[in-house]
Amino acid sequence: MKIKQVEELVGITSKNIRFYEDQGLLQPNRTENGYRDYGLDDVKILKQIKLFRKIGIPVEEIKKVFENKMTLKECLENQTDNLKKEQSDIEQMCMLASRMLEESSINPDYWLDEIEKMEREGVDFVNVSKIDTHMKKKLGAGMGATIMSVIMLFVMGVCIWGYISDPEMPLIAFLFIIIPCALILIGTLVAMRSRMKEIDGGEEDEAAKY
Repeated sequence: MKIKQVEELVGITSKNIRFYEDQGLLQPNRTENGYRDYGLDDVKILKQIKLFRKIGIPVEEIKKVFENKMTLKECLENQTDNLKKEQSDIEQMCMLASRMLEESSINPDYWLDEIEKMEREGVDFVNVSKIDTHMKKKLGAGMGATIMSVIMLFVMGVCIWGYISDPEMPLIAFLFIIIPCALILIGTLVAMRSRMKEIDGGEEDEAAKY
């Protein structure tokens, strides 16, 4: 079956399916003309990957399980320990936030010193650089889409004004310009929406960390 069919069956994007293939987790057959030909075994593997990723297991450890370099029991025990550590970190952050609520004003220097002490004791706080990177990605995608949309709307506006001002302008010429511009505008908005979703919860970004 084709990758789009697999995407619908498993609920993983084509981009991420190819990512897992690049990581060696998936090896679909190839047709004579070189196209990927996915089978039911590939679907089963992707469902296993999706399950493991849903509970945060790193791609590298999934690969070890598939290659029999780590047992599933060891993998799940490791992830259980990781999740308990994350839970502990969140509890520590909640306690810190509660302490901050008791203050009438916030002294950043004092609280940053407190956070540094806690980090030295092993508490992992929010990765600010990761959040900033995602914001930059969203800003870049939004700006690019906005610029393209403004250009297309300007061209369409000029064409409409010209058509209204010049009754002798052939309708076919008007449509020849308007329709492609409208399609480009719609495509730009759809692409931006897809990109924003990918940035917000992109499985590939999460997988690529490991």
